[in-house]
Amino acid sequence: MRDTAATCSLPDSLLDWYDTHARIMPWRVSPADRAAGVRPDPYRIWLSEVMLQQTTVATVREYFQRFTSRWPTLQDLAAAPDADVMGEWAGLGYYARARNLLKCARAVVEQHNGQFPADHAALLKLPGIGPYTASAVSSIAFDLPYTVLDGNVERVMARLHDIHTPLPAAKPELMAKAQALTPSYRSGDYAQAIMDLGATICTPKSPACGICPWREPCLARKMGTAAELPRKLPKKAKPIRHGTVYLARREDGAWLLETRPDKGLLGGMLGWPGSDWVDATGSRPAGRAPIEAQWHEAAGEVRHTFTHFHLMLTVMRADLAGDPTPETGRFIPVSDFRPSDLPTVMRKAFDLIQ
Repeated sequence: MRDTAATCSLPDSLLDWYDTHARIMPWRVSPADRAAGVRPDPYRIWLSEVMLQQTTVATVREYFQRFTSRWPTLQDLAAAPDADVMGEWAGLGYYARARNLLKCARAVVEQHNGQFPADHAALLKLPGIGPYTASAVSSIAFDLPYTVLDGNVERVMARLHDIHTPLPAAKPELMAKAQALTPSYRSGDYAQAIMDLGATICTPKSPACGICPWREPCLARKMGTAAELPRKLPKKAKPIRHGTVYLARREDGAWLLETRPDKGLLGGMLGWPGSDWVDATGSRPAGRAPIEAQWHEAAGEVRHTFTHFHLMLTVMRADLAGDPTPETGRFIPVSDFRPSDLPTVMRKAFDLIQ
């Protein structure tokens, strides 16, 4: 059977669809504005792509608008205190992204005079920029013919070509198919168009095949297999880890917090002192309390899911008299304490005692 998907008309038909149906994004230049000569800001494209990794567009919008309001340029972000950036990132998850965000911004200022290089190889040398982000910035910001392959594009390619190899083994084949379709013209619009197609038409469940611009050449639609693609290997069950956190408040309202180590989960974020998180078959790990006090266990527990495991935390609470000296961490005055600056799992612990 001839693969009718591999035709030169596919990019054009998708771009025609995108010209009418492009989603409105705070970081995006519309196809009409782009045609009129408006160029995307590489800083905003890069920032949005980093935020969108493992996160939905709906969640990212508010964070992006806050970030760009507070730090409107790359130079502003590069000069920002680490703690301020980590605080604004709180709740967005995958906190290594925030640390790399600062490293990358500062590297661009130091090595490229504050301007993202319009060179794919140079982008790959920057901290925190991998193949996907480099391709996204190259195509969307600089209109270079690089192929983006996110989950939306993988799904579109699997259905368009009726590819049944399960993910992640199918990634090289899906990338090859996507690269074969990437045009040398309007590359930025095309990259956004194919992601929009997957997000709004070729959705994981109940794809709207009847209004898809690629409905005719789509092999999965013809074979009746669209609903089962892309195939994925069964996920392994996530282990459950346990731990304890200690929430101590001084008479003046100050809270005892610590900055977590740069490496590891929640690296560089503010958090409550506590035990290690371990697989526990018997009693839950309590670790060492950060200060001598009368500790009381809060009713209930914190449950939170990370990428590779579920976490269950016991929450201990103490009210402190006088001005005690903690063994670890520091007191944050009530005027400087914002629960929103805490990562989600730590905010859940705070909410539990309110």
